[in-house]
Amino acid sequence: MTRTGGPSALGFSYTGRDPALLARVLPLVDVIEVAPDDLVWLEGDEIVLQPDIISDLQAIGDDASIVVHGVGLSIGSFDGWCETYLRLLEDLMARVDIAWHSEHLGYTTVDGEFLGTMLPLPRDGEALDLVSARVAKLRDRFGLPFLLENVVGLLPDPGGAMSPAGFLNTLAREAGCGLLLDVYNLQCDEANHGLHLDGFFEELDLAAVGEVHVANGVKRRGFQLDVHSGLTDPATVALAHRALAAGAPLLTYELLPQAVPLLGYGAIEDELSRLRAELNTDEAVPA
Repeated sequence: MTRTGGPSALGFSYTGRDPALLARVLPLVDVIEVAPDDLVWLEGDEIVLQPDIISDLQAIGDDASIVVHGVGLSIGSFDGWCETYLRLLEDLMARVDIAWHSEHLGYTTVDGEFLGTMLPLPRDGEALDLVSARVAKLRDRFGLPFLLENVVGLLPDPGGAMSPAGFLNTLAREAGCGLLLDVYNLQCDEANHGLHLDGFFEELDLAAVGEVHVANGVKRRGFQLDVHSGLTDPATVALAHRALAAGAPLLTYELLPQAVPLLGYGAIEDELSRLRAELNTDEAVPA
């Protein structure tokens, strides 16, 4: 990741299968963020990248940079990560120019069984060693900058010897990766588990943050969920300002595809324009 100086670039998460949406957002952003998990279909018994989606991404050309944000690697699973995801990522990188890639700092499988969600790791030395070794393998295999994102705690805090920010700091330093900071996820942890946001930001090494996500979700029975389905709240944007203070090169608006017809293209365009104006991100270009 490199910067030309000045404000951060603006990105949008795109899951494919909606070229009309892609055409509407491209003039408004610098970066399109994709997840290999979203770009696939079944070809016989094999999961492969869908050719028309790859063609759409290739056609972006110089209109925007492309970064990867994975979901299915399960980098924190004790019994191994997902080799299918790694194969898809390798295939995507062979076809599309990718600036950097990222993944969630959590696990989705236990003993080979899919949990149906993603859970954060305990903040201890064993988890640190496990993830650091896997980050090293990713850097050797793909030769690109790699970021890890904080995930929402859906269950009680797994605990550990380190604080949430301290664990991220140590991981970034020892594994040699960057951080993707999802500030809405932090708000969920504040609402659900009492995370002290001021203390978190005071402790976090913001220089390690290479990307910031903003989103909005829903509240059910008093529990705030990271269902990225709405327009960003001013409080979320204010947290993004704090996260970008040390010069992270990218702010990305993250939206689930199921929310697109509910919001409509016009509202999404307005949201991207608002974020561009509020964060003054029009002068930085990722390379």
